[in-house]
Amino acid sequence: MSENPLQALFQTFAKLSNTVQAHLSNLIPQPPHHSTSPITKTPSISISSSSKVTPSPNDSSHDPINKGQSAGPVTKEGLGRATWTFLHTLAAQYPDNPTRQQKKDVKELMSILSRMYPCKECADHFQEILRSNPVQAGSHAEFSQWLCHVHNTVNRSLNKVVFPCERVEARWGKLECEQRACDILGSTTNFWK
Repeated sequence: MSENPLQALFQTFAKLSNTVQAHLSNLIPQPPHHSTSPITKTPSISISSSSKVTPSPNDSSHDPINKGQSAGPVTKEGLGRATWTFLHTLAAQYPDNPTRQQKKDVKELMSILSRMYPCKECADHFQEILRSNPVQAGSHAEFSQWLCHVHNTVNRSLNKVVFPCERVEARWGKLECEQRACDILGSTTNFWK
């Protein structure tokens, strides 16, 4: 029988996953020792014949999203950390003078997150926060500060440390990309047609 047609898709996903893990591992403190692939320096992932993405046998149980827990489903805390990483990175890249479409898109993204977030309790809480703290997206600084305050609102509800928002630029600075390749574009093109 020929190779499963989804095999190439899963292999591509595994490569992408390794790249994302490598970038996230730069943001999340690493334990002193963990096994990595000698080529990528990231935890190895292999594709089994049943087309499931599974950790390689030589991979340690280190998972940057689940903070060193063994491989398995993402935890609510791991999902939260990954989501905040994404949102703060987005805010760091958000333009100083956003287009009308960019302002609309970021507000819509927050609204969608508050409805579609995979943790119902978290989504409901985020909806409440958005009702009392509407998205402020008039500029890079405004959006970054708004997001920091919203993140702190969530942290307070979880009895976590509050981050000093005056340091948000130092913590979540712009991504280093050649020739402005990480800039957010205000395109209205629909890539999903």
